[in-house]
Amino acid sequence: MKASFLNKAGDVSIREIDVPTLDADQVLVRVESVGICGSDVHYYKHGKIGPFVVNQPLILGHELSGVITEVGSGIDKKRVGERVAVEPQRACGKCEQCAAGRYNLCPEMEFYATPPINGAFCEFVKIQSKFAYAIPDSISFDAAALIEPMSVCIWAAQKAQIGSGTKVLIAGAGPIGVIMAQVASAMGASEVVVTDIVADRLTFVLKHGATRTINTKSENIGDEKFDAFIDACGVESAVVAGIKATGPAGRVLLVGLGSEEMTLPISHIQNNEIIVTGVFRYTNTWPIAIDLLATKKVNLDAIITHHFGLEQAEDGLKATTSPDAMKVIVHPGR
Repeated sequence: MKASFLNKAGDVSIREIDVPTLDADQVLVRVESVGICGSDVHYYKHGKIGPFVVNQPLILGHELSGVITEVGSGIDKKRVGERVAVEPQRACGKCEQCAAGRYNLCPEMEFYATPPINGAFCEFVKIQSKFAYAIPDSISFDAAALIEPMSVCIWAAQKAQIGSGTKVLIAGAGPIGVIMAQVASAMGASEVVVTDIVADRLTFVLKHGATRTINTKSENIGDEKFDAFIDACGVESAVVAGIKATGPAGRVLLVGLGSEEMTLPISHIQNNEIIVTGVFRYTNTWPIAIDLLATKKVNLDAIITHHFGLEQAEDGLKATTSPDAMKVIVHPGR
């Protein structure tokens, strides 16, 4: 099969490799759609993210969907032909974190496109059967691929306790910010306010989840207080402003990738008993996401702006920085 490899920062090539062989509990998926994540772009530009370094050629891509074409010896053959969305990770299932139900924090986690584990910019991938979720025909392969970033937002919404009547502030109107706004709205938030400095993105998110927007280039958030603040940009000034806008007993969820260290308004956090926590991937979110898509409470197709074949995967990585880009999709079968 063909696969797109990141050899080192800024160096991508296509090569032929063997189709994966299956363990008894795995399925083989013909990849239809792969969303490009900010982490893919970061690896492409810098060759590393924190402690994860591209020391050998790596297949990028972890947001994916496709069709099951083969199953392992322990899997019902009736699964062949299923349209599926893939949860791109494999935990050990034995450690303290796995036993506690926090498999996203498993120290032995094997996660697609995180060195040295290969991802989905290729024609076929293998995954444990339980992490290949059947999707109805009403959900497109593109939307199914974006269940992965949507899962980050669902996990954040759960940790932020977003429900009926919750007032939510989101910093950043990029792909995660837009999906987060839709998820918050779908979970019952009464107000979803999104901040950014790019007018076009604010206009877009106002049509797709936000009840109101604030252009922080020319406006201030003001004295309004929110029950939950979700950072989806990683910019320190936005994080600080969001925390200050979080009311008593509120929740702050740090989703955006930014500086490794920030100076936060500790007195406001202490005096208002605000809970500040990170978001690292997700657990058990795919069924929720599939239901939200099937019932049309969330529209992921609306945020897709660019499509590329496997041979043009590098062009897709570069396209993410285009002013008109929201979500870019690679199609390995094209």
